[in-house]
Amino acid sequence: MTDAKTPVAVLVSGRGSNMAALIAAAKNPAYPAKIVRVISNRPDAGGLETAQAAGIETAVVDHKAFADKAAFEAALAQAIDDSGAELICLAGFMRVLSSAFVAHYPNRILNIHPSLLPAFKGLDTHARALAAGVKIHGCSVHLVSAELDAGPILMQAAVPVLAEDTADTLAARVLAEEHRIYPAALAALASGRAQMENGMVTLSGGQLPTSLISPPLE
Repeated sequence: MTDAKTPVAVLVSGRGSNMAALIAAAKNPAYPAKIVRVISNRPDAGGLETAQAAGIETAVVDHKAFADKAAFEAALAQAIDDSGAELICLAGFMRVLSSAFVAHYPNRILNIHPSLLPAFKGLDTHARALAAGVKIHGCSVHLVSAELDAGPILMQAAVPVLAEDTADTLAARVLAEEHRIYPAALAALASGRAQMENGMVTLSGGQLPTSLISPPLE
């Protein structure tokens, strides 16, 4: 019997909490994707141990071991391709990928970003959201493009920004939503429910609320 699940490689640089959420989701027999390899650019990444404990094959492609970015990315691509992965999930992978690498996997690389893109691209998103005084913050799963944090958005989750929030408390609330939507977005792409149309992603199925207001109306 042929395995119909889409093979996925996950790239991590640290503890990989989003990777762990993907692994947990993939344990469900009905989930349309399977994690076939976890790859890290850091030999000491905690996510490697988590993946190994789950029985998932791991590999290290240490960026420091290569003379330049092109050589590193060639080795990274080889590690991905050797796994048979058709999709790639970045889960706290702290290396900016070149346009050539992204072009090698068109619409096949997913990333989770801790903001409601296109707002707050880059780093320190929670502190910047608080400084801007926004009332709703959140996270986005998007396809990776040559431009940083600018690819087509698959799925987003929003949380209210509370008056007493710090960057840490806001980050924790957003992270809980990351762990929910990343597996859902990967499932949508792996199952074919997510389709590209005119440079944007459309998802079939699912019911959305009619509004999200923060602070709530009295």
